Formats: sequence, C-alpha cells, structure tokens
Amino acid sequence: MNILGHLSTINHHRYEVMKNCFRAGLYWQGLTHDLSKYAPVEFIPGAVYFQGNRSPNNAEREATGVSRAWLHHKGRNRHHYEYWTDYSPTAKKGQLVGALMPRKYIAEMFCDRVAASKIYNKENYNDSFPLAYLLQGIDSLLMHEKTRNDIVFLLNMLKEKGEDKTFEFIKRKYLKGVKIPKMDIEKIKAQNPIPEIMSK
Repeated sequence: MNILGHLSTINHHRYEVMKNCFRAGLYWQGLTHDLSKYAPVEFIPGAVYFQGNRSPNNAEREATGVSRAWLHHKGRNRHHYEYWTDYSPTAKKGQLVGALMPRKYIAEMFCDRVAASKIYNKENYNDSFPLAYLLQGIDSLLMHEKTRNDIVFLLNMLKEKGEDKTFEFIKRKYLKGVKIPKMDIEKIKAQNPIPEIMSK
C-alpha cells in the first residue's frame, strides 16, 4: 500500500486538470474535479494498487476481476463517458448505449485526458499522446457517436495546433455551440499509430 504516493498522484492530477479547466473557462468543474477520489471506497483501493505509471483501477481490475473504485468513480463524475450510458428506448430491448454528453463535460474529459497523459508519461509526453491513447480502444467504447466525434476533434486539434489554440477554441467557440465537423475516425487512426513508449 502506498498512501502518500497515491495521495500525491491525486493531488497532482487534480491540480493539472484544474489548470486545464481554468484555461477552458470551466472554473467550477476545475475546482470540483475528481473529489470522489478522496472517498474511502476509491482512495483505499487506489493506495493498495498504486503503481505510479498507470491507473490503480487497472491493477485492481486485474487482481480481483472488477474495480470497485472505478464503479464508484464513474457513477459520480460526469466527465467520464461511462457515466452517460443508459438503456436504449429504440434499440434491442435491454441494450446499453452511450448517451450524448453535454459539451461542458466533453471539455472536462478533454482536460482530464491531457492531464492524465502528462502525469503517466512524464518527460516522454507530447501533444499526440492523449489522442493516441483514446484511439487504441475507440471501437469498443460505449460512447455516443457525437461525443466520440467531438473528443476526437478536440484531441486531434491538440495534436495539430497545440494547447494554447485548443483551449482558446474550447473556451471561445466549442462551449458556445460552434458546429463540429464530422471526423473520419478510421483515417485518423491510420495516421496516428500508437507511440512506442505507450505500447510497452
């Protein structure tokens, strides 16, 4: 168990997300991001399965078959697309589908993914990593089509134009409702192989 290591990682992550959210104009979301991680149901498994280079939820899942910390976390934090799942009223009976996320939570998800990529990859990080990480498993994500399109658009903009322009776009245009073009995700996947450092 590594209590101090896990606490330090949480605090560092929240600080980085807060900075990102502030740049995007999401002040309240920046201040309140991931507060549930301090709850015992999330904090204790995080400390027990702490590794420092990836989420302890993955280690808990591998060890026990389920991450109870994650089940608690995703049900309380709206910046996770997994929060936005429900039974479909039109598809096959009993089928879970992704519901559309409000843009302010897609923007917070962007801020979260950028911060997490920086923390786990440290000095190896560059602006292509958050997009590459998402693309690794995007075909299997239970995510609404428009949510998927928007987060790919924003992460692709980060890769191509950098943080300053992307955060400015989010604050001045995306959160104001500007239309987002349809992305060719298969083409983007082909153009963005997983960086070697991420495949280890």
